[in-house]
Amino acid sequence: MIKLWRWYQRCLTVHPVKTQVISSGFLWGFGDVTAQYITHSTAKPPPPPLLRLSTYFAAIQRLDFKKPLESYRTFLCDVDDDLLLPFAFKDKDKEADRDAEFKVNWKRVAITSMFGLGFVGPVGHFWYEGLDKFIKLKLRYVPKSTRFVAAKVAMDGLIFGPIDLLVFFTYMGYATGKNTSEVKEGLKRDFLPALALEGGAWPLLQIANFRYVPVQYQLLYVNIFCLIDSAFLSWVDQQKDAAWKQWFTTPFLTLKERGGTDGV
Repeated sequence: MIKLWRWYQRCLTVHPVKTQVISSGFLWGFGDVTAQYITHSTAKPPPPPLLRLSTYFAAIQRLDFKKPLESYRTFLCDVDDDLLLPFAFKDKDKEADRDAEFKVNWKRVAITSMFGLGFVGPVGHFWYEGLDKFIKLKLRYVPKSTRFVAAKVAMDGLIFGPIDLLVFFTYMGYATGKNTSEVKEGLKRDFLPALALEGGAWPLLQIANFRYVPVQYQLLYVNIFCLIDSAFLSWVDQQKDAAWKQWFTTPFLTLKERGGTDGV
């Protein structure tokens, strides 16, 4: 582990931009795999199949009642008179296991990794380097002081944070084949919830970063937490029209979008 750390230090010293680009791409890709796994683990199982009454009786005739009851599953079948009857059929272990198995969407991983390679790595590198120089040379704040850290946190949260989210959701929309109207709808759905939730976490992380971490390692610090951030953003993007997003977007909907009239 120590050798790996020293190797990273050498790469960061000799090739700072290249190192940040590659590490960002790797971390964002790994974060998307994590997000896919979380989404898969928390997804609701598909509804049971609906079968006609004739299928129900045909299946009953094929049952082997010498088999243990554990080898059968109970579902519901749909009949013509809307009566729901229990339907048991032999469990197909291989098919069930295959359906429940987690499969990585490598195309999505590649798309997310490219965001880390093409945006987070290079833009983040020059942003943090430029931010540090701007506050030192232009604002003339004493490094590590309260005003210095507060200015960095404020500018990072008000400028880079929203831009990062805007680029991420726009890029992910177009990269996954959505048209312009679908991308706009995705931004309306995802941008404010992500900005609100990230706004409560990143400032605290950046206070510690700007106060205690040396400048040459601040990008590494950010990239490590970008692993969690990339998983979070990918998870938000995969949540589609989840009910919890309405908490953030409803107050900003127009009267027409709410589907009603004010006070009527």
